[in-house]
Amino acid sequence: MTTESQALMRPLWMSRAGGHPWIARGALILVGTALLALSARVQVPMWPVPVTMQTFAVLVIALAGGARIAATIVAAYLLEGAIGLPVFAAGGGVAYLTGPTAGYLYGFLAAALVAGHLADRGWARGIVGAGAASVVAMAVIYALGASWLAVFVGVEAALVNGVAPFLPGDALKIALAAVALPAAGRFMGRAG
Repeated sequence: MTTESQALMRPLWMSRAGGHPWIARGALILVGTALLALSARVQVPMWPVPVTMQTFAVLVIALAGGARIAATIVAAYLLEGAIGLPVFAAGGGVAYLTGPTAGYLYGFLAAALVAGHLADRGWARGIVGAGAASVVAMAVIYALGASWLAVFVGVEAALVNGVAPFLPGDALKIALAAVALPAAGRFMGRAG
């Protein structure tokens, strides 16, 4: 099922530019990973992880692309970081995928799958559905991120430092994603 908001990415993913679908898909993956890398640079310093716009970018990519496209983009982003490209909030390299904040990065992939799956089922059609999908996806990021962090700092410290300070900002990101995607999808539907 393709929703209006998914009209933003699906045509590119299915395109056969020059007879080769991998050209359009590769371009879409590069644009998506660049968006994630840029969103990592928009940050407010905090411990143990800075407040960034990465979670917003993950939500937008998932709601606009669905599970397969979003998971591919986020997995490519994690691979770029693993090989040392400075795409994460503080750089790149394998250490970021094994350190205290790695759970949040893995949470991005799980959230992309979850929100993308919900978008594939039509949840991204309106503000309420897109908002609900975003809340579920954000809960997945928190669950994985805080669980991993708790191994390093304990459960209480993980919740106090790795969840609580981020709730207000993430609520705003959820609201932005919930409003932006259905509106953009309707615009693209009228423009197409």
